[in-house]
Amino acid sequence: MASLSTQESKLLRQIGHSLSPVVIIGGQGLTENVIEETLRALNDHELIKVKIVGEDREVRAQVIDLISQKTNAAVVHKIGKVILLYKKSEQQNQKLSNLVRYAHLAK
Repeated sequence: MASLSTQESKLLRQIGHSLSPVVIIGGQGLTENVIEETLRALNDHELIKVKIVGEDREVRAQVIDLISQKTNAAVVHKIGKVILLYKKSEQQNQKLSNLVRYAHLAK
């Protein structure tokens, strides 16, 4: 995915601030089921938070790179064990898209 501009990144971080993680990557790591669920969530919501459980920073960094590549999503922000992923949906769902639902938060 193409990198985001500074303005786009700032806008997405503002919207993402109020979100809760919808995907949690546990001890088994990045499995096919996790990737499928992440793709489904990105397709529905466009902007999601993902929590990565684990103490090793290097492993978390590898998981972040891998999930970004496998889903073709942009990593908007990462802090601690939580990352904010964005992937523009082909057909935006007005009821589920976090960009539509929380647009009023972006100033």
